[in-house]
Amino acid sequence: MPEGLIYLDGNSLGAAPAGVLAAVTRTIEEEWSRDLIRSWTAHRWIELPLTVGASIARLLGAVPQDVLVADSTTVNIFRLVCLALAIRSERRVILVERDNFPADNYVAQGVAELLGDKVELRAVDGERLASEVDDSVALVLASHVDFRTGRMLDMSAVTCAVHEQGALVLWDLSHSAGVVPLALHADDVDFAVGCGYKYLNGGPGAPSYFYVNRRWQDVAKPPFFGWLGHAAPFALEPRWQPAPGIRRLLGGTPPILSLVALKAALAAFDDVDVRAMRAKSLSLTDRFIRLVDERCARHGVRVVTPREETMRGSQVSVAFEHAYPAVQAMIARGVIGDFREPDLMRFGFAPLYVRYADVWDAVAALDDVLSSRAWDSPEFRRRAYVT
Repeated sequence: MPEGLIYLDGNSLGAAPAGVLAAVTRTIEEEWSRDLIRSWTAHRWIELPLTVGASIARLLGAVPQDVLVADSTTVNIFRLVCLALAIRSERRVILVERDNFPADNYVAQGVAELLGDKVELRAVDGERLASEVDDSVALVLASHVDFRTGRMLDMSAVTCAVHEQGALVLWDLSHSAGVVPLALHADDVDFAVGCGYKYLNGGPGAPSYFYVNRRWQDVAKPPFFGWLGHAAPFALEPRWQPAPGIRRLLGGTPPILSLVALKAALAAFDDVDVRAMRAKSLSLTDRFIRLVDERCARHGVRVVTPREETMRGSQVSVAFEHAYPAVQAMIARGVIGDFREPDLMRFGFAPLYVRYADVWDAVAALDDVLSSRAWDSPEFRRRAYVT
């Protein structure tokens, strides 16, 4: 980390683990530059979607063979929504959480429009997800941790309730994988998806991962037939034949440099006890909430993240009327968080590298920004394209 910087935005883009630069440099200088096309076999490039998926599986509570890394989160949500609708073809409703990350619901909206009157899209509040499922619902699409507030749903309970009504569930884990213990296999989750660049620290634009329950893998009909999803890609047959298991869901040629970076980043988790990581995460966020209450409430800020630990991810969101310029003023002081509409200052606590001292110093900076009204400067009010 740069000297003197407090980084509380790992929930948007994780920091760069120490081994990533060397791994990517080696791939460019030795594998690509020297071995060229031979590297697909010699260095097992072709297997990276599977091997990197297996590395992520432990953090998801999944069997290694049930996780793949490919494409973007948006593409994978499309892939899995279509897959679920094919499996539950007698049903017509996609039930989405209203406060999902907008891209998730955009995809569901696009699928519904693509299929016309065959599919209906319904949006409900997260707390009502389980109670709104009936025998018309094919799929429930929900965020495990809300990207705005950090509120966490009970994955096991919601999944069980969805299954009781005969529907399937797709969880977006982008704001929980890497900081919250997960149990996809034990909870009998149908599908899951998430980003590689947030708490997993895979780098900007890192490919996404997705999980498919074993019972759906060999009945899965992909919405598009990818070359590497063919049973024998290099046989170059005129008609597509599905590969066994989850591999049939692969698309085209994988992005090797991005996969190498993500694989190297995941090594930071190798010796980490996920329960200990969660304990530190909760301790960091508990302290931050308490200090904001004690030192900053008088300025009109309000913590909107749940205080109950079982309902909280690894971020704290603070509501303030002038949230955007306040965040910019903090960044100018070397404390990086981010802003989310309409009035939220968002601070992510990645327990691998955020220190307890960072909590105290960040709240001190927030208090100073609010006390001095530094946020009222024109330079901090100018909106950048990326917020």
